Amino acid sequence: MKGKMRLMRLWAVVKKEVLHIKRDRPSLIISFMLPVMMLFLFGYAVTMDVDEIKTAVLDGDRTRASRELIAAFSASGYFKITAYPVSRREVEKLITGGRVKASLVIPAGYSRTLARGDAAPVQFIIDGSDSTIARTALQAGELVAGAYSRRLKLAAINKSGKILPPAGVDLRARVWYNPNMESARFFIPGLIGLIMQNITVMLTAFALVRERERGTLEQLIVTPVRPAELVIGKLIPYVVIAFIDVSVIFLVGTYWFGVGVAGNVLLLAVLALFFLLGALGLGLLISTVTRTQLQAMQATMGLILPSVLLSGFVFPREAMPAVIRWLGNFIPLTYFLEVLRGIILKGAGPDVLSVQAAFLVAFGCGTLMLAALRFRKTLD
Repeated sequence: MKGKMRLMRLWAVVKKEVLHIKRDRPSLIISFMLPVMMLFLFGYAVTMDVDEIKTAVLDGDRTRASRELIAAFSASGYFKITAYPVSRREVEKLITGGRVKASLVIPAGYSRTLARGDAAPVQFIIDGSDSTIARTALQAGELVAGAYSRRLKLAAINKSGKILPPAGVDLRARVWYNPNMESARFFIPGLIGLIMQNITVMLTAFALVRERERGTLEQLIVTPVRPAELVIGKLIPYVVIAFIDVSVIFLVGTYWFGVGVAGNVLLLAVLALFFLLGALGLGLLISTVTRTQLQAMQATMGLILPSVLLSGFVFPREAMPAVIRWLGNFIPLTYFLEVLRGIILKGAGPDVLSVQAAFLVAFGCGTLMLAALRFRKTLD
């Protein structure tokens, strides 16, 4: 009897908890969707196998021999020729803007040098801001050039019937912005963006939820404070906190890790402000659609996890499948990381960061307006 009574009490508690879970629909949905989302994200986004590196070709020779070298790079699978600049200035602009990660520069007279049986120098410029892609590009470029040179050597031997002195392609690689390909120079700028996003989104996501749970939202309802004023008033302290955190990170990154700012600090600060506004707006949107701090935490994690994996913070976007890479285009951190690494490492200006800047401005203003419209001074 006692055993039976204990089981009945246990079953009553189980039924009560099941009812609570059923009533908390947002948490129930997130608890089933989050594991599936994590599985797909980690399964497709977490990879270091880089191929189809976006590459520009400046062909100053424009001969059959130069076209064969370009075809050898393209056929390797490691490089995807996406641009044909006509000047070194254009090459620099493409690399600084992040539109290509490498550039093959074939000088005029390349074919004549090969015809003489000499090694023809070819410059191979690599964007070192992402050390993972840079190492892959350097190794793959040397392999392709080496294999192509051996093919030329064998063709010359078969044609002449005698052993010739070494000839072929003399690939002269240069790594820009991070010659030693140090990981710290890649991660420190990324950490700035990640910390700014995570702190602001998490803090503001709890802003209205905390008021609602503590019962202080009723006090705000009877005041003459307007929704826009309440939203802005709640944002200002978090903006200050975020900028203090960023200042500390900059100081540590500059004086401890030696990662200084090569570009315009004012431009970086302005774009950081718009990124902050967007992150704060996202946090407030979460705060308006959730009812408890647990729901706010779950929604925040569901937002932060994809941004870490798909933005290029750790894993190269070039290594991701096209669909996953396309999804990353809708994440603000993707563009802000390009801004951070562009200004800090490359000294990029507004001319090469115009697309990223336009997205951050539009997202920051749009998200804040949506958060202000979403908020209603009611308990419902």
